[in-house]
Amino acid sequence: QVQLVESGGGLVQPGGSLRLSCEASGITFSNYPMSWYFQAPGKERELVATISSTGGSTNYADSVKGRFTISRDNAKNTVYLQMNSLKPEDTALYYCNVRTVPSGINYWGKGTLVTVSS
Repeated sequence: QVQLVESGGGLVQPGGSLRLSCEASGITFSNYPMSWYFQAPGKERELVATISSTGGSTNYADSVKGRFTISRDNAKNTVYLQMNSLKPEDTALYYCNVRTVPSGINYWGKGTLVTVSS
């Protein structure tokens, strides 16, 4: 059974930083790219960042480039999202995602809430 458990969300002032973590179980973690998505209130879920299975390649949404960094520790089955220079528009539920093969099933965590407000 695949499980993704996010943590690290909270309330932060504009310009502040947070580090999200997502621990995976039930998969051979090092085989899969991992992604972070966010969903702002009343909006659709959007891709934030993706990291390859080895960590050697990353991609980011234009809105977070230069501010967010995705990384992973395959020994700990954990993917991270370091968020710096946070803005109020970054306020959202942040979800960890993996798409397994060959099933093609997308797995999601329950999300962790990030609120950026003064």
